[in-house]
Amino acid sequence: MQRHGGQLLVESLVALGATKSFGIPGESYLAVLDALHDSAGALDFVLCRNEGGAAFAAAAWGKLTGSPGICFVTRGPGATNASIGIHTAMQDSAPMLVFVGQVGTDMREREAFQEVNYRAVFGTMAKWATEIDDVGRIPEILARAWTTATTGRPGPVVIALPEDMLTSLTDTAPLTGPAEISEPAPDAAAVDKALTLLSAADRPVVLVGGCNWQADARAALKDFAESSDIPVVAAFRYQDQFDNLSPVYAGEAGVGMPPNVRKLLEDADVVLAINVRFGEMTTGAYEIFEVPVPRQTIVHVHGSDREIGKIYQPRLGIQAGPNAFVRALRPVTGDWSGWTRAARAAFLASLEAPDQPSPVDMVKVSAHLRDVLPEDVIVTNGAGNFAIWPNKFLTYGPDARLLAPQSGAMGYGLPAAVAAKVACPDRMVLCFAGDGDFQMTCNELGTAMQAGAQPIVLILNNGTYGTIRAHQENHYPARVSGTDIVNPDFVALAKAYGFHAEKVERTEEFAAAFDRAAASGTGAVLELNVSAEAITPRRTLSQMREAALAK
Repeated sequence: MQRHGGQLLVESLVALGATKSFGIPGESYLAVLDALHDSAGALDFVLCRNEGGAAFAAAAWGKLTGSPGICFVTRGPGATNASIGIHTAMQDSAPMLVFVGQVGTDMREREAFQEVNYRAVFGTMAKWATEIDDVGRIPEILARAWTTATTGRPGPVVIALPEDMLTSLTDTAPLTGPAEISEPAPDAAAVDKALTLLSAADRPVVLVGGCNWQADARAALKDFAESSDIPVVAAFRYQDQFDNLSPVYAGEAGVGMPPNVRKLLEDADVVLAINVRFGEMTTGAYEIFEVPVPRQTIVHVHGSDREIGKIYQPRLGIQAGPNAFVRALRPVTGDWSGWTRAARAAFLASLEAPDQPSPVDMVKVSAHLRDVLPEDVIVTNGAGNFAIWPNKFLTYGPDARLLAPQSGAMGYGLPAAVAAKVACPDRMVLCFAGDGDFQMTCNELGTAMQAGAQPIVLILNNGTYGTIRAHQENHYPARVSGTDIVNPDFVALAKAYGFHAEKVERTEEFAAAFDRAAASGTGAVLELNVSAEAITPRRTLSQMREAALAK
């Protein structure tokens, strides 16, 4: 049976297990769009409003499900728009496949219309960037891309699709399914050595990250940590991978790291780091652990050999998948119960903060949400000072998830929430957004409306780019420049997209408004009147300015 390249690609994706894709149509991959016409119900195309939003959604899909998020964009501007989501997937270690239309092979290297060398542009941004020149090689390269995206350290793969290749006919058969590839298992002697190091510790810590965890392995890690009574710290924006309600959970090592978490890691003598890439935020700008040899004893477990020793030389490096490794663990004992109790108490104390100088007090809002959110809620956020509320003041039980960008990309939250609602239509999906953050991708409300995937969105409207404003007051006090925002009517905007929408002016209005939002069948947008003065939970904008002026 002969089929064109677009059909071969789509049929192979279906065989691999892809069920949803996100994208913007383009004439450079019309053959793929033609094939998607026949794949409805097997591989659906979620029509987005900007390639950046589509790429964010695909990155979030990969992070949530562990299966590659699929994104289709056109050449040139489409691909460069999508680059923000590719960068985010790479920093999140999330599996993703981005298919980019490309000029015909007969026009390459002439600077044809919208021509881009994708290997050059994405070679350092993605885990792999390639181009398919021969229609008969689509199954081969697609199989390799799927495996590359999901194994070792997961990440994004960019695949360019020349127009003439996609329209060529072939009798090459599509893939019949994905390869079954086992995680690398840990060497038994290495596991024994890791347990011996932990047993000899006075102040052990488990540091955990990554999105490629399986449910039974997460449960096994919890059993190990609780049986061993060792405090657990989550890497930046991966606190949803360990039950925050556990008596050994001690907090998240991320941007705006709480002093108690930083001190815990600094004072630890043995750190078992599982599935962690040791990014800047998790390491306190690489200061908590000295480079290249930390004073703490580091046991680094990762599925990729390229992560072990990349920054820190561990006492013991173990190349193993996180799931295989934790299944091999056995409880250890030691004289550190006081250490663990103190770490837990400090985490619980960190959930409290003073009353905020703001019409809507986010300390009280967060406390209410901790009480009423369903156990399987999916929370998303983009980037900005507002993100401290979902990241530091909510707790994530064993069934809850957090989708938040390690790349610090503004605009991620809303497309991620739409993707989560597409993946899990029966679960509550709650997006936190700042007023500046929301306007990066607010047009994706249209995607939500068209796909029937409407989340609840909280817009924390303080009229400023809060993170940059805080830096301004710290470094150039009283010289505000380029950070004040004149905003639209967010309620009217949301209603135009068919959402239930309200403006919450005062704290005491929030509970009832959130009940109405949760009951809405059309999704909801709640605009919260938050003062810029409440720039952080424990330090006001005025206090920042006064301290800077006093220097």
